[in-house]
Amino acid sequence: MEDEEELEELRKKKLEELQIRQQQQMAEEAQAAQIEAQKQSILRQILTPEARERLGRIQLAYPDVAENVSNQLIMLAQSGRVQSVIDDNTLRQILRKILPKKREIKIERR
Repeated sequence: MEDEEELEELRKKKLEELQIRQQQQMAEEAQAAQIEAQKQSILRQILTPEARERLGRIQLAYPDVAENVSNQLIMLAQSGRVQSVIDDNTLRQILRKILPKKREIKIERR
């Protein structure tokens, strides 16, 4: 009987630990979602729809580069250094400086 009581107590402790972990994970996910929503809101304010679309396509090909560019644009906007809305051409110029150069592959057949 004593073993059963110990076993039940261990089960309760394990269940409590799992519940605490789950709550922490949910809180972290909610916080991450809130941060992402704030980022998207700021990007909507400083980028034209065409520029946002281009940034979305870059996100698919180069997720780390898109994240870097987004964070830099957000920091510039928060510091007040973005004077006007960034259009597609301006974003292209920014990306040209950041994106890796395309390598040309040449295949010669003999």
